[in-house]
Amino acid sequence: MSDEAPLLDTLRSICGDAAVLTGGDMAAYATDWRDMFHGKPLCVVRPAETAEVAQCVAACAETGTAIVPQGGNTGLAGGATPDDSGTQVIVALDRMTAIRRIDPVGMTIEVEAGAILQTVKDAAGDENRLLPISLAAEGSARIGGLIATNAGGVDVLRYGMTRGLVLGLEVVLPDGQILSRLRHLRKDNAGYDLKQLFIGTEGTLGIVTAAVLRLVPQPRHRATALIAVPDIASAIALYARAQDEVGEALSAFELISGAGLDLVAEHMGQTAPVTADWVLLIEAGSSLPSLREAAEKLLETAFEEGWATDGVLAESEAQADALWQLRESLTEAEGKAGGAIKHDISVPITGIAAFLQEAGNMLRAVAPEAKFNVFGHLGDGNLHYNVMNVTREDAAKVNAAVHDVVAAHHGSISAEHGLGQYRVAEWARLASQPEHDLTRRIKDALDPDGLINPGKVVPKRG
Repeated sequence: MSDEAPLLDTLRSICGDAAVLTGGDMAAYATDWRDMFHGKPLCVVRPAETAEVAQCVAACAETGTAIVPQGGNTGLAGGATPDDSGTQVIVALDRMTAIRRIDPVGMTIEVEAGAILQTVKDAAGDENRLLPISLAAEGSARIGGLIATNAGGVDVLRYGMTRGLVLGLEVVLPDGQILSRLRHLRKDNAGYDLKQLFIGTEGTLGIVTAAVLRLVPQPRHRATALIAVPDIASAIALYARAQDEVGEALSAFELISGAGLDLVAEHMGQTAPVTADWVLLIEAGSSLPSLREAAEKLLETAFEEGWATDGVLAESEAQADALWQLRESLTEAEGKAGGAIKHDISVPITGIAAFLQEAGNMLRAVAPEAKFNVFGHLGDGNLHYNVMNVTREDAAKVNAAVHDVVAAHHGSISAEHGLGQYRVAEWARLASQPEHDLTRRIKDALDPDGLINPGKVVPKRG
């Protein structure tokens, strides 16, 4: 009998034999979505309820076994992938999918961490409410992972990051204790806001097992436009005017490069109705019937001021969905074209034009053959600055060059995807010593043995 057998037996006794996977059954859990990181776990355990998660964590703590929490395994930074030591246990929450409670008047929903985002959104929609988290992976991403990574998406401009939608959490701590603060409250200043310790920390301080999320009214009207702009300065000027003309109804203001649309046309067979070096995809939603008139006025202003050279305003839901399909196809088209070195960066909005100019100049010196697929959420300063046609030998230089320009602009090297293991070394290189010290102190306080998702977010010791 191997040394691991007693722990496996314990986990089976907690969750049942069928819920503990070994050998080839672990393959789908041991590799990240981008196929960049490949691990070799001891096993995958799939608890069905919070009590089982707590017992599994306690059993691993007792044996000094590291744990890697995993939701939908749709992350882009390797944060849910184990190492190749063969000693780590993946705790997968994909069986914990219950929607426990919906309150359409208080506009809250309580769900388990394994619930799929689209399923939760559908349940809210049945009550004429909206959970305003929108991203390409919403058909497979799970609530616990979205909270652990503080997921962004295309609705951040109006509704904020996932952090702003979390009212309460249930979390299993590294020693197996259950912290239950599932409060359906908008106001709660009684002591430290402990849930913030677990939002955006990528499962390195505890495992989220359930959450109370804030809902918003379901918009009745939608206006979607695709607009060609002559340059980034015009795009930013149009964004400023959109805030004045459309105001709080503005939910998405996306920037797409012409090169990206070319990839979509070549590899996905989808042709945009407008073409330019830079294109904006703008959407607003409201319960008020005057939305379309406001959108039409904004487009008229854009043409009058020279901020737009071409554009279309969707005449139907189908046309709006088709415009969004162009945006959602960018990543898949990029993959079919050979992939890219991905950067999930944010800089102050008014500095985007200068950032793009400086980053482009630097990369042309570092990797002259590089091509770019730049797109993202212009309205909140978050760009996916992806560099294609780069050799493996030049990848590290390209990565560092982009991040150096980001740092010079007082930006972030991880706007919404997280550090995981993909960016943790770059964070360690660029973060200040006080940031390092405080991060380590928090990690050591909650997880003194370093057993919860080691090597992610917080650099390994020595």
